[in-house]
Amino acid sequence: MPANKQEIVAFMAAEFPQSKCAVEAVGDGGATVSRNIGSGELRPGGTVSGPVLMSVADVALYVAILAEIGIVPLAVTTSLTINFMRKPLAKHRIIGACKLLKVGRALAVGEVLLYSEGSREPVAHVVGTYSIPSGRQGQGAGTA
Repeated sequence: MPANKQEIVAFMAAEFPQSKCAVEAVGDGGATVSRNIGSGELRPGGTVSGPVLMSVADVALYVAILAEIGIVPLAVTTSLTINFMRKPLAKHRIIGACKLLKVGRALAVGEVLLYSEGSREPVAHVVGTYSIPSGRQGQGAGTA
């Protein structure tokens, strides 16, 4: 049973209060998230750090999967590959736009394009795989 934006926002706030990402949109086999960028997210040279970009991509992928299969807390990242394409704009929000490529019973695969807010050119391309637990523990429990 899919989860809507409000359900996902409530789940993320309860289970991941440390997350600095905001859920912007879910549905149609994808999700969009954003993260504000301040001086704490910058590396020397004034660019957004790689770990910040990776975390935005990972959250976008997780949110897209939850929107597709329901709230399954134990779905976990098994692979995340990132290609850095250009320097993100310092202090501009990072936008992660995820599109799921395949959602099966045990694995989900998606890709995420990361953007600096206001820029049309992506700063990174990410492909990730999530493991979906058997039995799908949580609200989204059911068969695939």
